[in-house]
Amino acid sequence: MPRNLPPLAALRAFEAAARHLSFKSASEELRVTPAAISQQIKTLEVYTGVKLFRRLTRALALTEAGKQAAPEVSAAFDQLEDAYVIMRSGGRAGPLTVSLPPSLASKWLVPRLGRFHERHPEIDLRIDANTRLVQFDKEAIDMAIRFGMGSYPGLKGEPLFQTRTLPVCSPKLTKGRNALKHPADLKNHTLIHLQETGAAAMEDTWAMWLRAAGIDDIDPTRGPRFNTYSLLIDAALAGHGVALVEYVFADEELTSGKLVQPFADVPILNANLGYHVVYPPHHADDPRLQAFRAWLFEERDRTLNITVPGR
Repeated sequence: MPRNLPPLAALRAFEAAARHLSFKSASEELRVTPAAISQQIKTLEVYTGVKLFRRLTRALALTEAGKQAAPEVSAAFDQLEDAYVIMRSGGRAGPLTVSLPPSLASKWLVPRLGRFHERHPEIDLRIDANTRLVQFDKEAIDMAIRFGMGSYPGLKGEPLFQTRTLPVCSPKLTKGRNALKHPADLKNHTLIHLQETGAAAMEDTWAMWLRAAGIDDIDPTRGPRFNTYSLLIDAALAGHGVALVEYVFADEELTSGKLVQPFADVPILNANLGYHVVYPPHHADDPRLQAFRAWLFEERDRTLNITVPGR
């Protein structure tokens, strides 16, 4: 049975004008002229046979019929908008849930999320920050970002960041007495270590870096240890010493100049490890996941262009 409805454009014009009580504001929202809004309202009044607005000298008011109809029409458009979101998500409603390590979430992802929300306000994002392996068949997780070699049997894995570790410090350590100019100057400064639960001991990383820099007279095990990147970077910002960090975790501080790389032409440790975007193959056609994945790689490229030395 055909639906007995007036033109959708006329209903949209009425809904917007009723919310704003202004043809001009409604026209700006719908990107048409005030005259077009007025014409659509007249069309709707012809269809209904009743007046919907009272045009006052410097104001617009709803008639009794308009007052009763406005919330119903607005609710109907809310339902249409919900249906559109479901269509765009390929039938998948609800938030897109992404699991990733806490350090990557706090130091890299969260500061950038505003750009994602501006581009995709229709996608509700849920961040699950943890280091455990996700069981996609048992958990309500759509995508994960995981640190490792990149081998994820039965799952689709794509490299996001390769591990690249470099020394950083407060600019004040590069000035004055015992200023950091060369790697050998580290003998006069504190080495700051990261020692997360389950992670490789950071003193091994310092040992590798010092060896690569040709330094063999500095104890790589000395200095304080912190179990999160946030604390590690806070210690470096406070001038407590020199930290070895993953470049993706310090790009904001490096870009602002709050942290600096004290040495030129020194090794940046590369390993066959990195962060990978991981998800089940049957999630690949989810438009929400596709949108978030595309944005992740854009942000990855933005970070590489800003912080990777020697590019």
